Amino acid sequence: MPPYTRWMRFAIFRWLVAGALMAVTLPAFARSDNDRVTFGSDVTVAADQSVDDVACAFCRVRVHGEVKGDVAVLFGSIMVDSGHTVSGDVAALGGDLDLSDGATVDGDVAIIAGDANVAKGATIRGDRTVLPGREWLLIPLAPFLILAGLIWLVVWLVRRNRYLPPVYPRRPGF
Repeated sequence: MPPYTRWMRFAIFRWLVAGALMAVTLPAFARSDNDRVTFGSDVTVAADQSVDDVACAFCRVRVHGEVKGDVAVLFGSIMVDSGHTVSGDVAALGGDLDLSDGATVDGDVAIIAGDANVAKGATIRGDRTVLPGREWLLIPLAPFLILAGLIWLVVWLVRRNRYLPPVYPRRPGF
């Protein structure tokens, strides 16, 4: 086995282990017992509940109660019911924010590759930055796309002359 293959396998293994550790330890990043941090499962703040911060990836956040801190979502959506408040900031990458009539966000709103659906009676007290359109997702993913293209090019260059079709001997008389 060539030495570069072992190095590549080790690098892939290292990235897989790092990703698995991040997914497993994501709940450890909660700063208090009243924070909600999830990966891949929805978060619902009930009408009689009050939480500090909410952070999740690949999920949906439904606020039927009160959020005293910030809400951050990666590839998900945020919905705030009427008459309820998010006291901190709201950030979403690849997701939408839906504020019902009478809902309030006291902090700033930042949305990339999503949309802010704000009802007429809803209030955003801080700054609002919305970059709609899914093409904004290419910016954080561009280094990975370039790396994938370079890997494909190297593999293509190595393999293009490697497997030649077999040449069969001619039979006498033809």
